[in-house]
Amino acid sequence: MSLDTARIEPRPERLTTHEARQRLEHERNSRLTQLQALDEAGQSAEKHMMSAQKDTIVRVLNEIEAALTRIHDGRYGICLSCSTPIAVERLEILPYTRFCVPCQRATA
Repeated sequence: MSLDTARIEPRPERLTTHEARQRLEHERNSRLTQLQALDEAGQSAEKHMMSAQKDTIVRVLNEIEAALTRIHDGRYGICLSCSTPIAVERLEILPYTRFCVPCQRATA
């Protein structure tokens, strides 16, 4: 192989269980840190905005826990709607997603 020839590694079709767990743990830790920061902000932040942020963070934490359960059950990375594999690029960006892009668009 010459130096002029670029090496292009094929992307895996799926994330490994280890990679998926790492991404989900990172997401969970980020959300828990956000919740802690909101709690520490206390009365200084506007209550309505803080409540909406907390609701969103709790929802994402629930999605993360559900994704970890899917890993344990061997169903991670499979669309819950159409049962096809979810693209690895989507899982890299949104590791707790339950749906492939076409099914997510259909539910929106």
